[in-house]
Amino acid sequence: MDGGAAVIMTTVPTTEDAARLAGLLLDERLAACVQELPITSHFRWEGRARREPEILLLIKSARDRAAEAAARVESAHPYEIPEVLVLEATGAGAAYLAWLTAETRPPASGA
Repeated sequence: MDGGAAVIMTTVPTTEDAARLAGLLLDERLAACVQELPITSHFRWEGRARREPEILLLIKSARDRAAEAAARVESAHPYEIPEVLVLEATGAGAAYLAWLTAETRPPASGA
């Protein structure tokens, strides 16, 4: 996935987990922006239907960094089997893509 933008979606159990994961991705420049939204998830787990409050994270990254960002989410995630979905984003404006790309690159040496 090179050029363009991607959105990585995951859910976590608490706002503390959301803040920790968002900070990690921003610090490692794997994401330019992470949004957190409180949601209620309905799913099957261990043979029964569940309904749980969760925090949905929408992680915006450059498309060529999305696989690395998704792998980092999985490695740092508190769930045994985390939901990590990578969606190709289309229709983003040129200025937004330039910002997104710049924010997901290591800083220039000496910076």
